[in-house]
Amino acid sequence: MAKKLYVGGLSYDTTNDSLKDAFSQAGEVVSATVIMDNMSGRSKGFGFVEMADDAAATAAIEMWNGKELDGRALKVDEARPMQPRNDRFGSGGGGGRDRGPRRW
Repeated sequence: MAKKLYVGGLSYDTTNDSLKDAFSQAGEVVSATVIMDNMSGRSKGFGFVEMADDAAATAAIEMWNGKELDGRALKVDEARPMQPRNDRFGSGGGGGRDRGPRRW
C-alpha cells in the first residue's frame, strides 16, 4: 500500500520532477508534489512524496532525512492527516470589528 511522506526544507529550485527523481533512488515513487504559493507562484518550501510501499517509504526517510537536495537540508517524515482549520474570520479576534471606541 502506498505511503505518503512530508518533505520540508525544499529549495525554491526544486521541481516535482527533481523531487521524484531524488526519491526514486529509495524505491518506486507514485507521485511527488512541491506545494506552490498561489499568489507568487513560488514554492512554499515543502511537498509530499507518495511511495509505492512501506519499505520504500522507510528507505526514503532513512536516505533523505537531514540530507541535502538542491543545497538545502531536508526534513522527511510520514505525512499526517490534514487537521481541520478554523474559519479565518472566526472568534479569534482581528478583523477590526467590535474593538470598542477609538482613542486618538
